[in-house]
Amino acid sequence: MPFNDYVKYLTQQITSYIDTPAEDKKEQKVKNKEKPSVYSNRWLGVLPFAFKVARKKTN
Repeated sequence: MPFNDYVKYLTQQITSYIDTPAEDKKEQKVKNKEKPSVYSNRWLGVLPFAFKVARKKTN
């Protein structure tokens, strides 16, 4: 991705974030917090997930 495209994308994301009302931002934060996170994925990364998938495929 050329540097100009990257800067353009970042500015679009920043302006869209600034233009959203505070209420919508709060709703998005609450919605993101409601997702249950798996302990092993949150603290140990993708490797435990990969091992689980590999183990399920062998069974």
